[in-house]
Amino acid sequence: MGQKLKIAGWISLGVVAGAMCTVSLQTVARSTYAPLPLEELQQLSTVFGLIKSDYVEPVDEKKLITDAISGMVSSLDPHSVYFDKKSYKEFREGTAGKFVGVGIEITQEDGLVKVVSPIEGSPAFRAGMKTNDLITKIDDTAVKGLSLNEAVKRMRGEPATKVILTIYRKDENRTFPVTIIREEIKQQSVRGKLIEPGYGWVRVNQFQERTVEDFVKKVNEIYKQDPKIKGLVLDLRNDPGGLLNAAVAISAAFLPENVTVVSTKGQTPDSKQTLRAALGDYQGRGGADPLKGLPAGLKKVDLVVLVNEGSASASEIVAGALQDHARATIMGSQTFGKGSVQTFRPLGPDTGLKITTSRYYTPSGKSIQAKGIVPNVMVDETEEGSPFAALRTREADLEKHLASGQGAEVKDEAREKAREEALKRLEEESRKPVADRKAPEFGSDKDFQLAQAIKQLKGLPVLVSKTQTERKAEVKED
Repeated sequence: MGQKLKIAGWISLGVVAGAMCTVSLQTVARSTYAPLPLEELQQLSTVFGLIKSDYVEPVDEKKLITDAISGMVSSLDPHSVYFDKKSYKEFREGTAGKFVGVGIEITQEDGLVKVVSPIEGSPAFRAGMKTNDLITKIDDTAVKGLSLNEAVKRMRGEPATKVILTIYRKDENRTFPVTIIREEIKQQSVRGKLIEPGYGWVRVNQFQERTVEDFVKKVNEIYKQDPKIKGLVLDLRNDPGGLLNAAVAISAAFLPENVTVVSTKGQTPDSKQTLRAALGDYQGRGGADPLKGLPAGLKKVDLVVLVNEGSASASEIVAGALQDHARATIMGSQTFGKGSVQTFRPLGPDTGLKITTSRYYTPSGKSIQAKGIVPNVMVDETEEGSPFAALRTREADLEKHLASGQGAEVKDEAREKAREEALKRLEEESRKPVADRKAPEFGSDKDFQLAQAIKQLKGLPVLVSKTQTERKAEVKED
């Protein structure tokens, strides 16, 4: 089985944002192709020649070809992409879950870069940077006016190179420079803790190469604190997806051996496969079982999976498998709806093509493409509701998105009305102070959905959403 990869939807630790995808990494391109349309290729050659000879100023030949390839691929669907040398490097860094930088999780506040958290053991951590520090300058460049991605790019660089960050620390009311030597940073894709005696919380931010290892470590830490765990919350909110083999492994941690986790169907024979809760399907041949050290009780512990509109791709595979096998109660909001698989084909040593090759299906045979996973229990973000959920982009909102293959889509008139109302609320909300607009951190004592998940595990009444409804199903065509 080929290794399954994807670009993260957003990574605040320094990997440039990309599309939410599940990708099959191929080491060689296919050796057979369809016959070439000679007449159309002649037209392409003619256009190329006319641009070269008649355009108002000289043009770069390589750029013309690259742009032609990019245009051809991008016309297919939102997740098919041509990678040039630069974007290919970013793609590989994103799927590996590591990059060269300073090691901070960041966000943007009032035009500045705000430190959410320094990664433990990173150069930024060792330099004494703290949560809520504001970065005002990166070397000699003022941060004000830069996008978050631009700031990230300036903080990244080659190993052992120096970057000077100017920090404003609010609680000390002082500004000072911090000199940091960049090094390779490994992202922490799993967090977790014992919420209270008997109940634990494990959050997967995205599925990367180290996710299974980190998951096993975190679960064992929780069970060491309390060996008599009664219930566990698996938090996949805002998880944009990732390595498919990691998603299969996390599913297998809770499911009986050999049951189906996900199946894929496409045009070619190698795009048709069924992945099960089996060592060979998530580890490959000859590898040791990374799940071997998990507590035996994990297979039967009461389980709630939290999802929302930001849960996409590989995280939807996990939620769908656990839901279809009745292994967990899915709570939260209907997920993103990213139900297709992309295959990476190298075109050279540092360029490649990521192309949609198949749809994936949950164990019961459902395609969630452009629809998503519908929770068993819909729960709002706060006790007051989810006022801005309608504004979040879903797969069905993306231009040229792939249909599910199981019927025609139905326009959701109610959602369009909800978007208009949400935009009005957002305008009102923007007038409030920043501190009043900040959403509660996942896993904190103010995390309303997590509190409801713990109530569900305890058998207590849950405050179910009064406003959320299932997005309309697609209509079957006879």
